[in-house]
Amino acid sequence: MKLVYTDVLVIGGGLAGMRTAIGVKQRGNDVIVLSLVPAKRSHSAAAQGGMQASLGSNAMGRGDNEDVHFGDTVRGSDWGADQRVVRMFTHVAPKAIRELAAWGVPWNRVQKGDRESVINAERVVITESEAAHGLITARDFGGTKKWRTCYTSDGTGHAMLFTLGDQTIANGIPVMERMEALALIHDAGRCYGAIVRDLVTGQLTAFVSRATVIATGGYGRIYKVSTNGIICEGTGVALALETGRAALGNMEAVQFHPTAIVPAGILTTEGCRGDGGILRDVDGYRFMPDYEPEKKELASRDVVSRRMTEHIRKGKGVTSPYGDHLWLDITVLGRAHVEKNLREVTDICRYFLGIDPAVDWIPVRPTQHYSMGGIRTDHTGESQTLRGLFACGEAACWDMHGFNRLGGNSVAETVVAGMIVSEYIADFCASGASDIDISTGLVRDFLGREQGKLDDLMKTPGTERVVAIRKRMEEIMIDKVGIFRTGDELAEAVDELEQLLEKSRHIGVASRALGANPELVAAYRLPKMLKVALCVALGARERTESRGAHFREDYPQRNDHDWLKRTLATWPDEAASLPHLDYEAIDVMGMEMPPGFRGYGVRNHIDHSDTPERLAEVERVQAEHADADRADLQRALMSFEELLPPRYRGPNQRLEDDTHEH
Repeated sequence: MKLVYTDVLVIGGGLAGMRTAIGVKQRGNDVIVLSLVPAKRSHSAAAQGGMQASLGSNAMGRGDNEDVHFGDTVRGSDWGADQRVVRMFTHVAPKAIRELAAWGVPWNRVQKGDRESVINAERVVITESEAAHGLITARDFGGTKKWRTCYTSDGTGHAMLFTLGDQTIANGIPVMERMEALALIHDAGRCYGAIVRDLVTGQLTAFVSRATVIATGGYGRIYKVSTNGIICEGTGVALALETGRAALGNMEAVQFHPTAIVPAGILTTEGCRGDGGILRDVDGYRFMPDYEPEKKELASRDVVSRRMTEHIRKGKGVTSPYGDHLWLDITVLGRAHVEKNLREVTDICRYFLGIDPAVDWIPVRPTQHYSMGGIRTDHTGESQTLRGLFACGEAACWDMHGFNRLGGNSVAETVVAGMIVSEYIADFCASGASDIDISTGLVRDFLGREQGKLDDLMKTPGTERVVAIRKRMEEIMIDKVGIFRTGDELAEAVDELEQLLEKSRHIGVASRALGANPELVAAYRLPKMLKVALCVALGARERTESRGAHFREDYPQRNDHDWLKRTLATWPDEAASLPHLDYEAIDVMGMEMPPGFRGYGVRNHIDHSDTPERLAEVERVQAEHADADRADLQRALMSFEELLPPRYRGPNQRLEDDTHEH
């Protein structure tokens, strides 16, 4: 048995995984990063539009601060987020972006003087102050009151990932590529590492660690069409699910991005609309102002995706061999802007569609994009039910996004969560709670079990094949667990996915190669993907309301009275065919911002019984602190700073402030 010991094992080599690894290494811990692919090819590189942080440097961001960012994020979540975690996030985000700048991320900068911009399809002149010249600038994104999405043209994720990759090297952190975790080693409610397969040689190794971090991204590839990379199959969160101890939170909260190209499903950044692009229908008509007169194309992503789908349903889509679509028009921005600030979009359109986006409209439609759900953690990033297991980034339900995330908040979350969670991991490793007290015999049992599963797949003929089962799973998810959901379709989805899971237990593979064997990899991943899909579908079936990205046509109201709570999914045992669902109430009385009208469409929600009392309490506190500065008022409403690692509690500075402010 090959056995490797380390203080911290990070599973996932994207932005969240690498920033976490850097943090724990800088605290003096040994750390190993495992990655399915070369780390700089992680899906984080696909992030185009930008990273939200309330710097308030540019003219259209003036007056922005943590309070405004907090309010946008909570409303965007449809009041499903943990508001203390949102506060932690918005407070640290400016620190994160400045740290990245110091490490070498070439953020676009403010240039003093007049410049032209497109706002609401009209050219306007924006004047940037001389004092702001050279500071980090920002663009507009959906669901925000201020322009706060900092960017590097439309290659933000690429620039961030390569910078963190260089920092990983500089800190001497080993990144082991083409390595896949098959199972977590755990005993008596404590995680001790993972059994890992070398995708090149096929060899299994037991990695035993004080702390284990899952930072494997989302699960978009359980859907037929997704903007996610092909490695985003949800197997990371499935590792936690299969322990039977760790819970997954809000798995039914799946975001669809409005503007993926047809038919490939590749993302065109929200920066297209943030910079002034508009959506048109089959007649060339700009339809979004009819649905959302205030925010138009820059309503929250879930809202824009639904409005686009509604418009297509009305017969206003453009017919194509790949289904109906709509048009994204960025020609209004001009060639100079498109080729400078939307370079990746330009390349995607040329290579995959054969069009020039500076003169041609782009065919788009909503496509699965992001997973708000993931491994349920507390504010430290640790699983609430499996000690020593941490998660961050898209693989986690921290819970910063609730039932819908704002564009730019996920890229920010990767590094902000990495900064915060790494501090708590280091604290954990410094405590007696991290002591490793399992026998090598137990580790051998885990390794033997995983090797036995692989041997069975290789030796047993099997009656089922991977491709057919996976194809049907993807079709079920896109057709019945998509943007619009109904109880009948969700019930059908759960029933058929359950049958597919049973079939997956009888898979055979034709290739007997012990090393690099894509068929074998697909075979052992598929049951994990089906379990994740069942968590999504069953959670959606049981949640009889509409909240954020989860929209039930048979229950169109947001129902705070009955459903202001998180879904928790656990897997009972290896033979089970369905997850067990439980629920975690969200405390209205602890909210800084009690539930209210989100601002889209018409007011359509059922209030929680505690909401009037908490609203009155908030108004009383605001009246009592009428002369206080905003930091003191915020502390009186809901304290959070004590939850942050001490090094990140300090105030942030902005151009318009003479003093450092909270």
